[in-house]
Order: sequence, then C-alpha cells, then structure tokens
Amino acid sequence: MTASSASSASSASSASSSQQPASAGPANGPGAAASGAPPTPAGDPDRPPDTDDSGLLAALLDGMDAALMAFAADGTVTHWNHEAERILGWTAEEAVGRRGLTGWAVRTEDAEGVQSAVVAAMRAPGRQVHDFALLAKDGHRVLVRTQSSAVRTPDGRVAGAYCAFGESHTQLDLERAVALSEALFEDATWGVVLIDADLRPAVVNAHAARTFGTSRTALLGRPLGDLLGQGVEELEGALQHVLAEGPPPTVGELWVTPRDGEAELPRRCWRSGFVRLASPLAEEPVPLGVAWLFQDVTDAKRAEQDGSLLRFRAHQLHRAGRAAAECPDPAEAAAVHLDFALAGFADHALVDLAGTPAPAPYGAVDADAEWDADPTPPGDGTGAPARAPRLVRALASPAGVPGPSEAVPATGIPVAYAPGHPALQAYARRGSVRASAGQAPAGGWAAARNWPDGTVHGLCVVLRSRGRTLGVLTFLRTPARRPFDRADADYAEEVAARIAAALDLAGAAGA
Repeated sequence: MTASSASSASSASSASSSQQPASAGPANGPGAAASGAPPTPAGDPDRPPDTDDSGLLAALLDGMDAALMAFAADGTVTHWNHEAERILGWTAEEAVGRRGLTGWAVRTEDAEGVQSAVVAAMRAPGRQVHDFALLAKDGHRVLVRTQSSAVRTPDGRVAGAYCAFGESHTQLDLERAVALSEALFEDATWGVVLIDADLRPAVVNAHAARTFGTSRTALLGRPLGDLLGQGVEELEGALQHVLAEGPPPTVGELWVTPRDGEAELPRRCWRSGFVRLASPLAEEPVPLGVAWLFQDVTDAKRAEQDGSLLRFRAHQLHRAGRAAAECPDPAEAAAVHLDFALAGFADHALVDLAGTPAPAPYGAVDADAEWDADPTPPGDGTGAPARAPRLVRALASPAGVPGPSEAVPATGIPVAYAPGHPALQAYARRGSVRASAGQAPAGGWAAARNWPDGTVHGLCVVLRSRGRTLGVLTFLRTPARRPFDRADADYAEEVAARIAAALDLAGAAGA
C-alpha cells in the first residue's frame, strides 16, 4: 500500500459513504451496498433515478491498490473492494451485509481490539492508524496496517467508518523506500541526481549540489551541457544506454570538467553508478528516468595514477640500464637511455653538447658571459666566467616517425639558439627549464626555438658529470600530451644524469 493509495482510498470511501444513508445495513442488500449507488435526491425531479455515478464509484473502489472495507454506524459491512478480496479471500458477496468481523474475518481472541479501533475511528477526528491481525478465508492470519476514519453525513452525524488497509510487510517496504529516499537526498555521502527522460536533472541531493558548487534548485531542468564541459558526451551516452538497455553491471569512472558560468573548473573523476527508474503503476515498465549516483574519487585516482607512473618509469630506468650495459660504445649507450626515456614520456628528444666558445671580437663586451654560471667550465681552470657555449647537436630522435635515436654527424656547427632560449637558460642555471606555447600559434612558437613542427611543450635539463656541464638534454611534446610538470622534470634529470655519464665516458675514450 502506498501513500497515494491510502489518500485515494480516503477520498473515494468518503465520497461513497457520504452518498449513502446514515444507516446502511444488511437490509439494503449486499449487491446494493457493494455498488454504492446513491439515492436519488428528493429535491431534483429532473435527475434520472439511475446515473453513471454508481458505476464510476464501484470502478474506483475496485481499482484501488489498497484494500477497503466500510462499516455502517451499527458495525455492518457496507463496502468490500477487490483488493480486500485478494488479501483475505472473502468476496464482496460474502462480506457485505455481515454484522462486524468477529467469527469470520477476525478471530474471537482478536475481535475486541479490532472493534475498539473501528469505534475509536468513528469518534475521533482525522485518521487513525492501527496494526492488527485479520483472518483469511483459508484460515491463516494476515497482519495488516489500517487507516480508519469516520464517514459523516452532510449535517455532521456519523454514518459509519471506512478502513483502508494493506499487508503490514508491504507498508513496511513502502516506509523503508521512503526512508531510503529521504536519507539519500539529505545525508548521503554520495551525490544522487535523478535524471528525467529528457536527460535533465529532476531531483538533486545536497551532496551533489555541493559537488557542482551551486544550490539544489539551480540545477533542476538545465541541460547537462550547462553543468559540465568535458565529459558530458560520455555521461549522456551512459544515461541513454541505461534508459534503453538497463543499468551496467558495474560502476564506472567518468572524467568530467564542471562549469562555473562560462569558466571550466579543474577536471574531476566521478565514480558513477546508474539505476533505471520505472513506474510501478504501469502494466509495461515505463522509464521515468535514471538515478545517477556518483562519488568524487579524483584524489585517490590521481594518487593511483602517480603510483603507476612512478612504477613504470622506475621499470624503464632499470631496463635502460641493463640494455646500456651491453653496449660496447658509450655513445650508443647514451642513445639507448634516450630511447627508453621517450616511451610514454615525450614525442621527441635532443641532446646538445657544449663546444668551445667562439672568441669575442677585439674590444667587444662579452654579452653572453652571463649565460655560463659554471665556475669551472670545461677546459678552463681559472674559474673566470666564460662566454655562452656553442651547443652542438649530438643526438636526436627522429621527428615525425618512430624509431631509434641516432647520432648527428659531427659537423661542429652550433645550433642557432637565440638569446634567452630555454636550453641556454638550463645550461646557465644548471637545472631544468620548462616552456609551453600557451595561446601562441604552435608553428611559429616551435620555429622560433628551432624545435620540430607541432611542438607545444618543452623541457630542458642540463647534462652534468664529474662536476662539469656537458650540455643540455631537451624533451619535446605535441598537443596530444599535457605540459611538463615538476615530477616530469625530476624524471628527466635522472635520465640526464645517466646520459651525461655515458657521454662523458665516450669523450674520455675518444681523448
């Protein structure tokens, strides 16, 4: 029995009882009492004696999903609908016209409590709720919960009472469902959003509203595209699948970008589950919408991704070290380290070694001396600042096509880096320098730095070995990858240390 059913039972039974005389007893006959046919008003001679009201009332009573029985003022059963027959087994012909329920629908031991409840409903205002046991036709007891109320005539006299009832376990199921719904929408630590068939939020709980950063009412009826930036297509696809096919077997993870007006907030990972809602009143399941339950697991997911990334990079370093140990040529070992470092990290890599600085013109001020902060530059034991080195390309990964890194022919021609280039900054600082195109056109930005076309992110780290600066290692990324961060710089510095050691060994062997 549902709350709406009890309400409809109240209104229907009240209407039926008010249309009958004050003392509708067995003398009226079971058939007349069950149909609830109202008497023809004496003051309306133009109204035909038989109207459709009685048939409509009988259909309403029998169509209710709550059981209903009504009593006259003397306790005679006047109404008994189809749901009461289903629960107890007694037909309307067997029930209507009997005086009370004792001996047939109620055991003698339980009769006093049932009779007291009916009498109390006739005397008290409003509805009375009671739980008691009725007796089914086959002899077993049925625990029911009843809502009883007095039926009064137009002049206010008590004409009887009606009892709308249902099996107690059904009522408890309803109360649990209502309690669960209230808890989900008030106290749940998960976000709960009811999405209608048009894919618009219909009900939003407090946790979901806080997650979206707005009020519960502000989300109602708005397209999901107004609430989310990236990820809205995946969410709408999941909702449409649930409406058509039913919920997925497991929860899933959606990466979305909430909107704050026109601005987009940082990406979030929401672990989401979906439940299709169908009307229990329809003969065929009619989708009412989808219940979307989600929880923000961004921090846990990022920690998991960071841990997985660290394990992968450590494994790559281990594999690179073992492969480089089998290379007879130290320069080849440096190329092996570079190839292993590129996997899953960058799209292109360059190794530029510092050559002998070009002599300054006679009498000219050395404007580039500030770029070399190494107190003991290679080949100079005086400790005096040296001019900016000429960075000569030594290794490069193939641009545009995958393949192993190759040594560049030793022409001795320096790379034409402009002053302030990230590679020169990294050499001067003896650290790492990150650069990104941002809103600048990718082609012009990369060309100005002598980097391959399509480059939008760069990371330059210095090559250091035995206290000397050997050159600069540069990693480059295309727009398909995110910008370099601090963790990427740490990994690049570890790779640079291994490459610098191999190149230093190659230089010593060549000497």
